[in-house]
Amino acid sequence: MREIETFLTYLAVQRQVPASTQNQALSAILFLYQGVLDIPIEGVNAIWAKTPVRLPVVLSLLEVNKLLDAISSTNGLIARLLYGSGMRLMEVIRLRVQDVDFDRNEIVVRAGKGAKDRITMMPNSLKPALKSYLVERRILFESDMDKGQSSVYLPNALHKKYPNAGKEWRWQYIFPSTRLSTDPRTAVVRRHHRDEKNRSACNETGL
Repeated sequence: MREIETFLTYLAVQRQVPASTQNQALSAILFLYQGVLDIPIEGVNAIWAKTPVRLPVVLSLLEVNKLLDAISSTNGLIARLLYGSGMRLMEVIRLRVQDVDFDRNEIVVRAGKGAKDRITMMPNSLKPALKSYLVERRILFESDMDKGQSSVYLPNALHKKYPNAGKEWRWQYIFPSTRLSTDPRTAVVRRHHRDEKNRSACNETGL
């Protein structure tokens, strides 16, 4: 027991590792002693490192506005939706046209955390920008439709129940990919939703 305390003290004082790393090292030691060497250890609870509780760093309203103003085009709209609605990034990226209700100021989040659907608010301040964006998005959809490439992926095998639903406007992703791609499951060429890792402010489609 003493050698374990000495080692953990070394990690904390000389190596200055955080509490989480100290506890990880202790877990490994306990596994070695008890699980491999079959040596019981007592008084372990007294040497677990306590993780310090710190206040989060929160931006002021002015700082938030400056940050959002610095993000342009579609990325800016996505950022404002994230901030104003409380949605997660992938929830915004996967939104479809039918998920937005301008009359009720609601956004339906489908298969969110815990695979559950929920409804969140749509900020009034974003309605004009989102409506304007959807006008441009419709132009891209109609262009894809003219080329016979307007079909989108439908969840839960809905394409079997409603074969033409994937070509309808209401099922289109609000934030589409800039490129058409081949669906590996069906070999159909279509437009998926935007890549969540896309950090570029430029967008080939103009959306």
